[in-house]
Amino acid sequence: MVGAGILGLPFAMSELGWGPGVAVQVMSWAITLYTLWQMVEMHEMVPGKRFDRYHELGQYAFGEKLGLYIVVPQQLVVQVATNIVYMVTGGTSLQKFHNLVCSDNCNSIKLTYFIMIFASVHFFLSHLPNFHSISGVSLAAAIMSLSYSTIAWAGALHKGRQPNIEYGYIAKSTSGTVFNFLSALGDVAFAYAGHNVVLEIQATIPSTPEKPSKGPMWKGVVVAYIIVALCYFPVSLVGYYIFGNSITDNILVTLERPKWLIAAANMFVVVHVIGGYQVYAMPVFDMMESFLVKRMNFKPSTTLRFVTRNVYVAFTMFIGMTLPFFGGLLSFFGGFAFAPTSYFLPCVIWLKIYKPRKYSLSWITNWVCIVLGVLLMILSPIGGLRSIIIKAKTYSFYS
Repeated sequence: MVGAGILGLPFAMSELGWGPGVAVQVMSWAITLYTLWQMVEMHEMVPGKRFDRYHELGQYAFGEKLGLYIVVPQQLVVQVATNIVYMVTGGTSLQKFHNLVCSDNCNSIKLTYFIMIFASVHFFLSHLPNFHSISGVSLAAAIMSLSYSTIAWAGALHKGRQPNIEYGYIAKSTSGTVFNFLSALGDVAFAYAGHNVVLEIQATIPSTPEKPSKGPMWKGVVVAYIIVALCYFPVSLVGYYIFGNSITDNILVTLERPKWLIAAANMFVVVHVIGGYQVYAMPVFDMMESFLVKRMNFKPSTTLRFVTRNVYVAFTMFIGMTLPFFGGLLSFFGGFAFAPTSYFLPCVIWLKIYKPRKYSLSWITNWVCIVLGVLLMILSPIGGLRSIIIKAKTYSFYS
């Protein structure tokens, strides 16, 4: 549940401010917990049937074809967007590790090369057959994410509050402040969203009419969200308190000392996003290969698998090398990709299936989430896209 988006939360706080920043994070935590509860409840709402995939739930609610058209493209965008962001995150963390460990005697190396180094790992891992093959990597990734998030806020506390810190908005104009605010909403959305594989996880839990899977699954969700709160809020609040609006879009890039600890934290990030990349890439591989075999009449083969997966890794690597703007990508994809699947689509499905009484608490709650989620999906990509354009103006590509 703890993702690399946590690294951008202090920067989001600097663009939101203390009051709005805390309010937006609390609301995001509560809304995504609520929509996650809905998905857990809907997993076995039909007696004798389990909806093991997000698109199966969509098909039940909207029909066989419409359900696929609504859910699958959104899932695909989430998965590809996350892989692109993880390419940039992995390369940035490798570069930071290199600069810390080899600060005196080494030549500077372009970020582009570090993204290529990170991608090279996936040219190998992407050919593992299934999720079970990467279970060890996934476990290591989970441990690493908890470790680097703890180091992030503890390292900031160790550094202490900096002199002449300012907490006001950094933009010089009203329009700049508004666009930065919208961009920060996308940062928060990216950090808190993560519903794409919830039903697949619940499908692995044994279930009987007497003991349905939603019981242990909901307990696991509650524990996970407590961990999320214990990781996310200290990182965002402590990071912003220590650095104010001088924080960068990745807190582990801002921190310098203790050198060995920050270097270790950046390697933890690398291990985490290696596992995270594969978790999000595996369904894309399956989708691409199924399309080529069933629709394009390609013959299933090792060659097809080899070419398809390598092309996908190369594509995400190329986009990451071309637009290595961690904060801008978080903002854009947080709203455009993650808001639908995590903030309001479960509410739409809930209203479609359960049809709660008009103006009841359930009806009002779901519509509030839908309205907020749609606004997030529309507005935050505007701020994220502006951030990318501004950085691209002064950026030397592939440098």
